Formats: sequence, C-alpha cells, structure tokens
Amino acid sequence: MSRPRGTELLDALEAGELRVAEPDGSGGWKVHAWIKEAILDIFRTSEVGEIGSDRELWPFVDKRALPPRSFDPGAGVRLVPGGSSVRRGAHLGARTILMPPCYVNVGAFVGEGTLVDSHALVGSCAQIGAGVHLSAGAQIGGVLEPVGARPVIVEDRVLVGGQCGLYEGVRVRESAVLGAGVILTGSSRVFDLVHSRELRAAGGAPLEIPAGAVVVPGTRPARGDFARELGLGVACALIIKYRDASTDRATSLEDALR
Repeated sequence: MSRPRGTELLDALEAGELRVAEPDGSGGWKVHAWIKEAILDIFRTSEVGEIGSDRELWPFVDKRALPPRSFDPGAGVRLVPGGSSVRRGAHLGARTILMPPCYVNVGAFVGEGTLVDSHALVGSCAQIGAGVHLSAGAQIGGVLEPVGARPVIVEDRVLVGGQCGLYEGVRVRESAVLGAGVILTGSSRVFDLVHSRELRAAGGAPLEIPAGAVVVPGTRPARGDFARELGLGVACALIIKYRDASTDRATSLEDALR
C-alpha cells in the first residue's frame, strides 16, 4: 500500500489516522520519519501566496498548501476568538479548548480534552496526550529535521505549568506535573529527590520525566573556584514528590472550567 502524500497526508494527520509518533505497544514510542519527510516535501513544493481573501483583514503570506484550519461545531473543538491559529495537518481531538492567542503547527497531535492556554505553542509534530493542560506561555518545541529525531511527547493527564519549555525530544510521562518555569531540553539534568537519582538523556535515548512526577525549577552549584566564590548555580529541575490525592485536588478545577 502506497504512503499518502500531499493533501491526502494532511487530511490523515488532521483526522488522527496518521501520527508522526505513536506508542509502540511496549512502553516506548515509534517515530515515523517518512511522515516528516512528506511534510518537508509539501514545504518544498508548495508556492507562497496570500492567505485569506481580504488583504486588509488577513494580510498574511505563507505556503498555500498549509493554510490555517477552520472548525465547525461538530468537531467538538473550542477555538476561542482572539488570534489563535491551527495550521493545516494538525490534529485536535474532541473537547479540546484553545485560548487566545495560541498556535498549533503542522504535524502536531493534541489529544481529547486538552486545554491549550493563552500564548502557548504546540510545535511541529509535537505529540500531546488526552486531558493535558498546557498553561499560559508554555512552549512545546517542534521538530521536522532531522527527520529521524523524536518530537516532544507529553502523555495523558500531564499538567504543564506557565512559562514551561519542552524541547529536543523530551518525553513527559502520564500524570506528571511540571511547575511554572520548568525548562527541559536534551541536555537538561533532573534530580529526583524522592529516589535519590539523576535523570538525563543517555545512549541516544532522550530525557524522560517519570509518570506522576512533580517537577519544579532548581539549581545546582556551578563548577570552579570563581563560581564557588560567588555562589553561582546552574539551572536544573527537581522532582520533589510524586502525584498524590492532594496534587490532584489542586489541579481538579480544570474539569469544572471545561
């Protein structure tokens, strides 16, 4: 069976029939590099033109094959007025809510019942699970090249706090809580204070945050006499606990708002 290309590919991504990355059935994730290659081919072959018929209202110029999506009530998506945009080829599950202004890029997957808050970004090919809360200013990095690189993965029921940043293929496992301002990249170091261990990317595997972990920003001492003399520190992340009933109560207001 031939692999879909062009419009057929974008339709399948929007419907959730294809995903750039998906669970492999054994606790990991599989990246479909050919889908990213096909998206890049659309960028290469599509001409640039005006987006929108009214230039005074919509003065945008972009690839014609990747215009903003529109939704009807039957899709079950709440796209609140105020400057948000969902690009062609991005999937939004039923009961998702997008608060303005936010942006969801091509190839991204956003699961059912997820809230994308104001000034949040879901980058190209990022995978966001069901029942996730992306708080105001959260940045989920995208990836198209290199084609084999894994996108950022945020699994079901994760709370991503305000001004968090997730980049370079980081995986946040289900029900984790990221406190405001946590930044995680491929070179970040995370210290689990509960289990007395350090978590980092290694052996080609990206950084993973354990299921149910509650993560806050932290620092660790910088190396060298000069740093010690001035009391300088380097940013890191700390797991201070694992999700329990009190954590769930603190985040349960989201359900009432939906």
